[in-house]
Amino acid sequence: MSELDDVMKSVVQQVDGALGCAVADLRSGALLGVAHHVPYFTQEYLEAVAAAAVEMFRGPTVRHVEDLISAKRGRPSEHLLEEMQMTTRYTIHFMMILPNHPEALVVLITTRDTSIGLGWAATRGSVLEIEPILDRLEA
Repeated sequence: MSELDDVMKSVVQQVDGALGCAVADLRSGALLGVAHHVPYFTQEYLEAVAAAAVEMFRGPTVRHVEDLISAKRGRPSEHLLEEMQMTTRYTIHFMMILPNHPEALVVLITTRDTSIGLGWAATRGSVLEIEPILDRLEA
């Protein structure tokens, strides 16, 4: 188990209703770290969720909208999305771009019973542990 997997496991353990937590590379869609306790969260499922998250933050349609906004503002094009919360019939997904690693995304998936505040606190708090690990991996 990698250091990032350990951090993801810690997040899952500290949040009531957490189903899984992962860090994904927004360039490749690769999972850098993951932990969960749901039997149907197979590798194929996890990779599909990571790919969907990449599409939501860096997909061509999102990129087109960012380009349009930047053009209207007279600024160079830039990635504008930083955080996103998605609610499904049974789950809440808390997604956040890492501030010092803008090509990495942390995703926490919880049940609908989980406190929104707790979900965001855990997601944002995990960054303090994730970013130093990514710094070491990039060095």
